[in-house]
Amino acid sequence: TDEIMQQEIRPLVAVDIIEQLHRQFAILSGGRGKDGAPIITFPEFAGFSEIPDDDFLNVVTYLTSIPSLEAASIGFIIIIDRRRDKWSAVKASLTRIAGAFPGNLQLVFVLRPSRFIQRAIADIGIKLYRDDFKMKVPIIMLNSVSDLHGYIDKSQLTRELGGTLEYGHSQWIHHRTAIENFAMTVKTTAQMLQTFGTDLAETELPNDVQCTEELLSSHSDHHSKLKDELKLAVKQGATLLTCIREPVTRSANSKLSPDELENVATVERLLAQLDETEKAFDQFWTKHHLKLEQCLQLRHFEHDFREVKLTLDNLMETQAGFADIGDSVTRVENLLKEQKHLEEKGQEPLEKAQSLALHGEQLIQNNHYAVDSIRPKCVELRRICDDFTNETKKKYDILGKSLELHKQLDKASQWCEAGIYLLASQAVDKCQSQEGAETALVEIEKFLVTAKEHQLSNPKEFYNQFDMILTPEIKANAQRIVQKLEDVQEMFDKRQVSLKKLAAKQTRPVQPVAPHPESSPKRASPKITRPAAHDENTTECIVIRKPGAILWCPGRGPAAQNGNHALVYLRIADCNAKQKSCMGSLVNKSQRFLYHIINELIETERVYVEELQSIIEGYASEMDNPNLVHLIPSALQNKKEILFGNLPEIYYFHNRIFLKEIENCIENPELLARCFLKRKEDLQIYEKYCQNKPRSEALWRQCGDSIFFQECQRKLDHKLSLDAYLLKPVQRITKYQLLLKEMLKCSKNSEGTAELEEALATVLDIIKSVNDSMHQIAITGYEGDVSELGKLLMQGSFNVWTDHKKGHNKVKDLARFKPMQRHLFLYTKMLLFCKKREENTDGHEKTASYSFKNSLKMSTVGITENVKGDNKKFEIWYNGREEVYIIQASSVELKNTWISEIRKVLTGQLEACR
Repeated sequence: TDEIMQQEIRPLVAVDIIEQLHRQFAILSGGRGKDGAPIITFPEFAGFSEIPDDDFLNVVTYLTSIPSLEAASIGFIIIIDRRRDKWSAVKASLTRIAGAFPGNLQLVFVLRPSRFIQRAIADIGIKLYRDDFKMKVPIIMLNSVSDLHGYIDKSQLTRELGGTLEYGHSQWIHHRTAIENFAMTVKTTAQMLQTFGTDLAETELPNDVQCTEELLSSHSDHHSKLKDELKLAVKQGATLLTCIREPVTRSANSKLSPDELENVATVERLLAQLDETEKAFDQFWTKHHLKLEQCLQLRHFEHDFREVKLTLDNLMETQAGFADIGDSVTRVENLLKEQKHLEEKGQEPLEKAQSLALHGEQLIQNNHYAVDSIRPKCVELRRICDDFTNETKKKYDILGKSLELHKQLDKASQWCEAGIYLLASQAVDKCQSQEGAETALVEIEKFLVTAKEHQLSNPKEFYNQFDMILTPEIKANAQRIVQKLEDVQEMFDKRQVSLKKLAAKQTRPVQPVAPHPESSPKRASPKITRPAAHDENTTECIVIRKPGAILWCPGRGPAAQNGNHALVYLRIADCNAKQKSCMGSLVNKSQRFLYHIINELIETERVYVEELQSIIEGYASEMDNPNLVHLIPSALQNKKEILFGNLPEIYYFHNRIFLKEIENCIENPELLARCFLKRKEDLQIYEKYCQNKPRSEALWRQCGDSIFFQECQRKLDHKLSLDAYLLKPVQRITKYQLLLKEMLKCSKNSEGTAELEEALATVLDIIKSVNDSMHQIAITGYEGDVSELGKLLMQGSFNVWTDHKKGHNKVKDLARFKPMQRHLFLYTKMLLFCKKREENTDGHEKTASYSFKNSLKMSTVGITENVKGDNKKFEIWYNGREEVYIIQASSVELKNTWISEIRKVLTGQLEACR
């Protein structure tokens, strides 16, 4: 226990009675009796009897408190010097000392008055009044200092008493004051250290980096100030010690008195206590400072952990979003590139996470106090890193399998196309001879040998090999290609049988028909059947055309379907005279092709109208059938308009108007373009239908499995469910542009080409409006009304950099070099910046939404067409270039299209101002 902190405060110190001490009516010279008793001297003082009792008591009490307890316990020797005074002064002195002396007395020496009369009176008085003094110790009356030397050694007496002891009263007072001040300094310093130590022990550690740094700085500053105080106190003690020892230092013959030696011992003891206090404080501070530093390390670690974990979580979320395994070789290769990009993007966060985990382990090895908090975070970081690495490897494995699968499917599909092309390229007239038939057979056999390349000869083995990635869509595509292989193989088998007959025996020549085959819709019209198998009166026509169109023979139904190609069996005997005449007159290849397109458009339009009718009568009307009401789920009640949209309006337009108008174009194909131009506004009904489509699909996902729909499908004898038929209008509006493009190819540089081009532009504009409106309804977070922004001219995704003139340089730099993925919507009055988000809806395909981020009024923007270093970039600046948006398109063509549209808007605004 610190002695300084435990000792009681003395009632008196030299400073309190400094004036009384300076009067020098009592002194502690430092001398000692033969047995070590302290000597207090009462020198001659003229006004001794006039000294107030309190002053006398304070001085005597203070003087008796200075010697050590050991010396004081021996008893004090009092020397009363009254050689120049009277007996009355002696008596008064003895009376006051006897009544007020606070210490133990051993002897009282009185130097009696030197004058004869007073000495005689003193001798008589002492005898008469000895008992009145009530002193239990001897009172020795001395005639001279020589008598005193017989009792006390001269070395213990001051020069006034004939001794050799050096004593300066002023210096004595100065030393006493300095010693007591130093003791108080030591005590105060110790109390300050203890208070600071208590505060440190009770301080709660902060939970963030900034507060921890501030606390560490504050405590360190306070510690430095206290250390300065300690150094100052030590310096003060050392100076005091030097002053007390000065006589010995100055003269080798000098010796310190016992009181001076006690003063030295007191100062040394105080210095030792100060040293012990400092060591204890330094030890405590070292532990506390270490804990604060470890706390700061922990807060930095936790801060870095939160940042790294957030980045890793975003990375894992992005990786989890890569659920697509691709539906084609190109798509899978793009996905692999995206996965590679994500892996490269993740390298830096992963390295940071590994480095942070290593740093955490080093903290643990350095005996950090928060091991239980650090270790789980290190484990979590390594787990996330391992999860990302493993998931990346898994993604690569799956995409690798998917790439292999689609390459095999593509090889098989190409093999089928090559086979169909081979069959079509074998001229029928050349195969009529035996030699020609044998040559054709050899070609077929050579080609069939290459079937091994596509590796789809065993579908079961193929499905087992790729079972882990076979989604319903991929499986359906694989089954379609397998079916296509079987159909092509069947075509080869039939051709081989025919050629073998021709090689064995000559047959009459067959007239070839040369148009191309084409894919038909995935479902045939319910009212049209496939042609019967061919016989001897059948002409075999293998026709090759581009995928996406349908082949129709004049006056006949749709072609039989085989994947992306159509195999047509036309019975010439069944053709009427008008058809034969038509076939004969269509000598020009382009005219024949145009005739097929017109027929295809009309026949598919009829099928389309019939399908719309079946939906309305077989499903929509049945929702009002009292006999089926109990089968309708509650979620579907009163929501017919949501499920079917404006389908009745579309049916009415096509059945009553559009179908009749295009049927009138059978003899005059050039009139078809006018139909589309005339009905441009009417075709806008598809925009409304497509805008409702997401709501319809959401309702279907909720109720599609109900018994009501199953019953309606059973009655209609439809192979596909309602949702497939509700997709028909979307497919139909896109079909028109394909047919018009085919017509343009056949009608180049002829009459009506300009009208066809205008009609195609009209249909493409309608499709664009429909597509744009589908994107527009997915905008979220815009507080205004988008209908007030004017016409939606363009929309698309871009890389966008921003540069704000007023921003902080660091922010500007970050903004300049980090592009944002933004989806832009260009209206006549406003340019909206949105962020595209894709969400999975109950396990179905992703649904896109556009979160509003920013907008620019077109009346306050400017445009810079070319950005140095990249011909795909352009600038849009706002408010006198206070804000600059650098926009990068995916191609130069797209950039030029957008610039052109923006220029039109700005020019229109300028003309309006003029």
